[in-house]
Amino acid sequence: MSVLVGRAAPDFTAAAVLGDGSIVEDFKLSDYQGKKYVALFFWPLDFTFVCPSEIIAHNNRLKQFEARGVQLVGVSIDSQFTHFRLAQHPGQQGRHR
Repeated sequence: MSVLVGRAAPDFTAAAVLGDGSIVEDFKLSDYQGKKYVALFFWPLDFTFVCPSEIIAHNNRLKQFEARGVQLVGVSIDSQFTHFRLAQHPGQQGRHR
């Protein structure tokens, strides 16, 4: 496998949970191309002991990312419905909006 760090991410379209809690069926990475920088990060599964801490850490710095013109986009293998449920958890239990 070749190294992909620093290279452009391939475009994709997928169902997604947005920061306002809405679910969209056609989120496109290319919608940000040429408009903003994108910090694309991945985690394996929602509701694991690892992922909430990283998502919360990114969320706690959201305004700093936005001030620099950076859009955060997180990706996991869970469905949009599972991810929506994770977003409903309060505080340190997994809420990341």
